[in-house]
Amino acid sequence: MSGICGWFDPACPGDAAPGAIDAMARALARFDGTVPVTVAARYGAIAVAAPAGTAHLHAGEHCLAALWGRPRFSDAELAALARHHGLARAFAEGYARRGADVLPLIAGPFAAAILDGARGTALVATDRMGVHPVSHADGGGKLVFGSKLDAIGAFPGIATGIDRQAVYDYVHFHMIPGPRTIHAGRTRLLPGTCLEWRAAGATTRPYWEMRYVEDERRPFAELREAFLARVRDAVRAAAAGGGVGAFLSGGTDSSTVAGVLTEVTGEPARTYSIGFEARGYDEMFYARLAARHFGTRHHEYYVTPDDVVAAIPRVAAIHDQPFGNASAVPAYYCARLAREDGVTTLLGGDGGDELFGGNERYAKQHLYSLYSDLPAFVRKALIEPLAFLPPEAGVLGKAQRYLRNASLPMPERYDHYNLLERLGPGTVFTAEFLSGVDRDAPAARMAEAYAEARARALVNRMLALDLRYTLADNDLPKVSRSCELAGVEARYPLLDDAVVAFSARLEPRLKLRGTRLRWFFKKALRGFLPEEIIAKTKHGFGLPFGPWLEAHDPLRRFVLEKLDALRGRGIVRPAFLDELTSVHVRTHAGYYGTMVWVLMMLEQWFECRRTG
Repeated sequence: MSGICGWFDPACPGDAAPGAIDAMARALARFDGTVPVTVAARYGAIAVAAPAGTAHLHAGEHCLAALWGRPRFSDAELAALARHHGLARAFAEGYARRGADVLPLIAGPFAAAILDGARGTALVATDRMGVHPVSHADGGGKLVFGSKLDAIGAFPGIATGIDRQAVYDYVHFHMIPGPRTIHAGRTRLLPGTCLEWRAAGATTRPYWEMRYVEDERRPFAELREAFLARVRDAVRAAAAGGGVGAFLSGGTDSSTVAGVLTEVTGEPARTYSIGFEARGYDEMFYARLAARHFGTRHHEYYVTPDDVVAAIPRVAAIHDQPFGNASAVPAYYCARLAREDGVTTLLGGDGGDELFGGNERYAKQHLYSLYSDLPAFVRKALIEPLAFLPPEAGVLGKAQRYLRNASLPMPERYDHYNLLERLGPGTVFTAEFLSGVDRDAPAARMAEAYAEARARALVNRMLALDLRYTLADNDLPKVSRSCELAGVEARYPLLDDAVVAFSARLEPRLKLRGTRLRWFFKKALRGFLPEEIIAKTKHGFGLPFGPWLEAHDPLRRFVLEKLDALRGRGIVRPAFLDELTSVHVRTHAGYYGTMVWVLMMLEQWFECRRTG
């Protein structure tokens, strides 16, 4: 992964931060060992540490420009300039002519920065899907930015305080949604946004937004042909450069990418899967089915509880803020397996659910919407009073629960099953900690993001929300950082701009038909994917942490040691930690094990900051 970093101070008479860019660049390359390249001037500096072919820098007479990633220009003149003089030079020329309006002309995954010493302006941006993240901070009147928070922290004088609200948000979401970060004063750019720095101050704004076209109707055969062509082009582009393999969980997305990779390269794709010796978690049957169907060169690794203990400190360290998605561990071992096989780039199927309607909660929310779409007077006067009668058992009890849930507005009911809210913040956190946070902030930010969605249909509004909270804030960091830890570059062909644009123009009923998920996607791939994979329910590389916590003594001792250390930080109530490990996990290991993991990783992250 590596990244981009830099600083800007147009009022600076000379290098006011000697050695700063070198320290920042070392933080970028800490885990994967890429060699940073740097451009510098009296008013600022930029460094990029990235695999070959993804670091692009330009030093002009009065400006510095850099791009990290594999972007391309949709503008013919800039594309020609990039071919002859490099992407960074083309970016600088585009900025000189158009300012920030050059950003919509850049396609693909990228992070970008340009420092204009002559005009005293700067521009920092991340790509449309947030594949290449960028954060920023005010360094005493200077703009300081970086793909990693640790790179920003290496700049002299940057504040190091922890944002309490971010800790609360982490336990709520199991990650920290942007634009907030764990560090007070450091802010992450949302997908498709840029920061413009001028003497009058900094402004952040979107330069691109997902806009859904919901009334365009085309024949299925035409749509299928266009869809398959875009996916083939995306996989072909992602496979450029050689040394490529693919994650293969056996789901529709990873199986599609692996199959198309075999098709477009004309040789068996190298595919990699993770298994678990745990009932209900192992999906290797489907991965093997896909591998046989497409004739891939398939490799497998079974993660053990001892592997989990060994990986936890490393996984926590590579995420420069608390990150609680346990699937990062199997993703790391899968990437390591690929690296040991000589693979330098892994293709992931991430994004398919959020573009084409593949998450199970979409079907559940559709069922709730059948009730919420009834006339208000019918709901309020005739039906809802039944929901709040004393709870009943059996069918009537199920009906009451349905009505209570369906009566909630969106997106409140979307997050209704949140583990923290079900346990109760006052049960989990200390009173002193809660006195410094806003308990309503997570719900308020979700409601704001939901309201901003450029869509009318329920499914598209949910997809827009998940592009931020599920994809950019969770799945992409999980896969990218796990791959970086293994020394592999991650690429995401289903997030290619052409595939994204195609999905935005699909009719809502083609994404979710009743309760049938990703209806178009599956029908378009019928005959290409094995029928068993099209029909299977979603799973992925889910880690059986809860069951292993109960059965494996070394893992349990490790976790209890971390939770014991967390007691002293004044964040979580010691009585809750006792109840969580002695009662809740023994009652329902899979469900409550999630909270154990989240809190354990919070403590592990704190310890990594102290030692790293």
